[in-house]
Amino acid sequence: MLTISQLAAHAGVTVRAVRHYHQIGLLPEPERDQSGYRAYDAAAVVRLIRIRTLADAGVPLARVQGLLDAGPEEFADGVQEIDKDLRAEIRRLQGTRKRLARLAAGEHLALPQSVVDYLDRLRGLGVEERYIEMERDAWIMVAAQLPHLIDAVIAKKHEQLDDPDMVKLYNLLNGALDWPADDPRVVEFADIVERLMIRAVEAGEVGADGFDEQFVDLLDSTMAESSPGAERVVAILEERGWKGWTRIERVPADRLDSDQHSRSM
Repeated sequence: MLTISQLAAHAGVTVRAVRHYHQIGLLPEPERDQSGYRAYDAAAVVRLIRIRTLADAGVPLARVQGLLDAGPEEFADGVQEIDKDLRAEIRRLQGTRKRLARLAAGEHLALPQSVVDYLDRLRGLGVEERYIEMERDAWIMVAAQLPHLIDAVIAKKHEQLDDPDMVKLYNLLNGALDWPADDPRVVEFADIVERLMIRAVEAGEVGADGFDEQFVDLLDSTMAESSPGAERVVAILEERGWKGWTRIERVPADRLDSDQHSRSM
């Protein structure tokens, strides 16, 4: 007969493991002898080795009991089912690793691949990193607001980058966060934005964007607070009959006159 230490040594496990297997019912706990010690026989060694072998093979302990007591056919079916589960788990872990690798790149946190590719295209145009970081944060909010539309929105942004005026607009953005409100480039920037908006209106591309008013106000205020020049661009566009930034709209002439009259009073 064997002590618990001897049993563990014969099976190649720790005494702690033996006690754990007792606790969860995998290994029957023998009666104690007259001295108060547990005494194990050869059958216990064999069962413990089988438990260790299954556990080392990756079989969850919760399923070891069923395999230990199964016949040959049932055992084979059980192993196949466990293998199927393990393959599914491997695929899940591989997906997790891919997501972690993308997160390590920085911009994949809360951003779909389409947006990351778009930001990389802006870098290719020479847009400074400070502005890209600001636009990235805006896209994180947009992607959360419209997850089902974000890829289509980005596809449209790629089309817009084929417009020379849009490229020129992004080229002007380098250093724009430091422009004072009276920088002459502010007016040039507003001129380009207006040309782009006129073409968008003529092409019927201005309309519902899926954003609620509160979200639009949040994005607009974030942009306006980014620099004194940004506030001036919005003011110039308003003077020319345009309203907003995230959702730029043509203001009817009578409403524009009324707004300007109200501000002058």
